[in-house]
Amino acid sequence: MALWLVKEEPGAYSFADLERDGSTTWSGVTNALAQKHLRAVKAGDRLFFYHTGDEKAIVGVMRATADAAPDPADPAGKLFAVAVAPVRRLAKPVTLAAVKADPAFANWELVRIARLSVMPVPEELWAKVEEMGK
Repeated sequence: MALWLVKEEPGAYSFADLERDGSTTWSGVTNALAQKHLRAVKAGDRLFFYHTGDEKAIVGVMRATADAAPDPADPAGKLFAVAVAPVRRLAKPVTLAAVKADPAFANWELVRIARLSVMPVPEELWAKVEEMGK
């Protein structure tokens, strides 16, 4: 099982929306590196849901319910999408400021490549975020 973080503006689609809907297709990713990561997502993988914009915080955990597949909304057939479902909301959002304040996160894409919308999460950082979110 791989671990990922995906970002979305909560005004466009929030973790509360995902909880209400029960599942969604994570699509609309166009950045080449983010697409490379999205294509690698497999059923059962876990994903952090990160709210961008004013919040800038990891707010919940999702799971991929299927392997990444071609995005049906992309007529060119080059983009991929992933079906996801909520697992749980973090008890306390983990803010970008808190992540940046901890030297353990210094080399993580969330800190280094701020605009990247899909990224891997090393196991040790996943555990650290989970602890921070309790």
